[in-house]
Amino acid sequence: MSDFLEPGNVCGQNLLRIVSQGNAVIAELHRLADLVPAVFRLERKEDQLAYGELLPDFGYFKLSDAFDRKVEADERLLAKDEELRETYIELLAKFYLAFESVHRYAVDLERYLAELEEGVYIQQSVDSVLLDDDGKQLLCEALHLLGVILLTLELAIEGPVRERMLVAYYRHYYSAVRSAAAADSNIDDVCNLVRSTGFLSSSSATAKRPPNYPEELFRRAKVRPAFARLVIGRLRSDDLYNMIASYPRPEHRSTGLAHQAAMLFVCLYFAPDILHGEFAVMREIVDKFFADNFVLSVYMGTIVNLVEQWEPYRAAKAALANTLELKNVRSVAASHRAALQELNPKLAGLLKEGQVQLGEEAILSRAADHLNTSRRANVTLRWMMLHTVPLPGAFFGAEGAACVKRARSLREAIVAELKFNPLELFRLLLNTSEFELRLRERYRGLLSDRQAKLAEYRREAHERIAELAEVFGGSRPLNRLEPSEELQRWFTAFAGQIAELQFPAEEAEEGGGGGGGGGGGSKSQQQRTSRRIIALIKALEEVQEFQQLEANMHVKQFLAETHSLLHLMVKTLSIREEVLVTAQLIADLSYAWRIIDHCFTQFMQDGIKGDPGLVAQLRAAFLKLASALDLPLLRISQAASPELVAVSRYYSSELVAYVRKDYVCINGLKMWQEELSRIVNYNVEQECNAFMRQKVLDYQSLYQSRAIPIPVYLPLDPYSLTFVGRLVRQITRLSDPKATLSASALGVTGTNGIDRLLSFQIVAELNKALGEIDGHFTRNKSITDCFAQISGCLSSETPNGIITCKFC
Repeated sequence: MSDFLEPGNVCGQNLLRIVSQGNAVIAELHRLADLVPAVFRLERKEDQLAYGELLPDFGYFKLSDAFDRKVEADERLLAKDEELRETYIELLAKFYLAFESVHRYAVDLERYLAELEEGVYIQQSVDSVLLDDDGKQLLCEALHLLGVILLTLELAIEGPVRERMLVAYYRHYYSAVRSAAAADSNIDDVCNLVRSTGFLSSSSATAKRPPNYPEELFRRAKVRPAFARLVIGRLRSDDLYNMIASYPRPEHRSTGLAHQAAMLFVCLYFAPDILHGEFAVMREIVDKFFADNFVLSVYMGTIVNLVEQWEPYRAAKAALANTLELKNVRSVAASHRAALQELNPKLAGLLKEGQVQLGEEAILSRAADHLNTSRRANVTLRWMMLHTVPLPGAFFGAEGAACVKRARSLREAIVAELKFNPLELFRLLLNTSEFELRLRERYRGLLSDRQAKLAEYRREAHERIAELAEVFGGSRPLNRLEPSEELQRWFTAFAGQIAELQFPAEEAEEGGGGGGGGGGGSKSQQQRTSRRIIALIKALEEVQEFQQLEANMHVKQFLAETHSLLHLMVKTLSIREEVLVTAQLIADLSYAWRIIDHCFTQFMQDGIKGDPGLVAQLRAAFLKLASALDLPLLRISQAASPELVAVSRYYSSELVAYVRKDYVCINGLKMWQEELSRIVNYNVEQECNAFMRQKVLDYQSLYQSRAIPIPVYLPLDPYSLTFVGRLVRQITRLSDPKATLSASALGVTGTNGIDRLLSFQIVAELNKALGEIDGHFTRNKSITDCFAQISGCLSSETPNGIITCKFC
């Protein structure tokens, strides 16, 4: 069978494209979640009064004609409706495309499964794809991503908001073109998929979980039950990503399988019967994945607590009982407490004497030990961070007060057993990050200089043995050492064997470990070379037993140095790219993508204030956090998708926004001037919005920023939205513009802003006057008749251009 992911394999490439698109959809939903206009949330009283009648939910579709007639008959509603259309139609179209992409992903996955079943991909079926290492990863990821998309939709954009936005899009755009697009329309399917479930993420800490939630939401995607069970079976039984090789110790197994456990947690909602009634299966799952943990990261730092999430499911709840026993929880917490107390001093010691402890020879000799130290530190860091962070509320809504209370009591027990000090955990994060960064940099340097180092070691070893051969031959006399023809021949032959050592460059092996390629041949040659060097080391150790060699310090030194050089050759030959891959895998911090701000930002800020040198360690921590980007970008990159730039830009901007919270610019005057100008211009823009039908939204503003947002306050009076409006109205009341100048008080920026706002007010007053004329004169029949009579009473122009009355 050909490689599943090679460009010519249509079956593999189509599945890779689907998975790539799934990761892109999740990023787009998160990006748009920050752009939801406040007006569609209807949380503020003024929005409810102004727009509540114009933003119905899906109930609109039952009474659409009556609703539209009501709006058209009311001039005030009609004007507000037109304002909504002109302001938000572009943004609504983006949201609709995102909702449509959710539906399209579900449809594409179902179509792919149907094609596999129908034999479109020759000699391929669901079963055969699941037998391939890459194929089973992608199929499991495809189902997992569908679940994550649905959950992200729920968390990012609440159901009522989704419905209002879809109705607004339908009324203001789709209904106008639906006759032309009816044949290709899938808006009904989109609405059915993303309609409200009754879950409200903003009140999840107190809201009751909707019945049969979230499995009812997952049923809308219409995933084949047989396919879901096949995927769950693979996730249950296989080590999907060969992570056990990176986590060989049994106590680290749940951390190694954490990503697979998160996939399984999501996919189980596509087969809720397992959660409800298959006790043996759930016990097997818990024993393998959740024996020592019950808080996990689902995708890019979205955290769930199994105590709350599995409460409604009998089989799942029963299987989790052993894990949640207080004795077991305290035992696990105590082991991590001991690890924390051991690792912090150990890492600090390695970093303090970094030139010695992380030098070339130390890394070559202790690579396995260093990797194990990093592994233990990351396991402890992950468990403690996830199980001590106070979650803001249940992921799917609280099941009940008792459930929430139990989750809280377990966390309190863990905190007590750990004698938890968040500053110690923060120190572990910094030490681990810096240690891993130095280790990778040194190891990467050794890997890149590998051939040169081997050649250097061979040359030095050859020179020393050749010099000894000359000494025993008599051509280079040495004090108290008699020439020996036998030893001369032996050392000459030994030097020749060293010179004949060959070190072929290591080539990248194809695929996931298949043999027979160039890489396999190179590896085999390296193994033969290593065996020859080991034989030379043993021969050198045997020759040192000669009495003539043992008695001379100069000879002993030459032999010891050669012995050391041969050992360095063996260790350098053992350097593998796989070590860097393993180091990267165990350094994963994607689970903290969202909670790190809650856990450590304050410590970072306080630390920098007290010791600016902390910035160097924080750099390592941010680089560690940046590795989380590998998760959503891997498949997008493999598929060569055009979405790579957009998705990468989104996650990078999120990381940059967080990093900006430790670094401080000290150019105070420039900062003050720039920020004052931005604040004034933004508030001027907000005031001007009141006079515009198509308003400038925050995401369109040149002055608003997500990284450093300008706060928006509730208006203090019904006439002005911001301090700029109040200032202008006060100036208008208290001063005569013809005689008063305010430039010296406000500066150029302020004066320019006032001038702009006054211009808008003048235009508004003129429009108001014209509206009054239009309403009271041109549309009033009695007045128009009066003017017609007056016009009839006027005579034609006289030759000199004067208009006279015909009665004059």
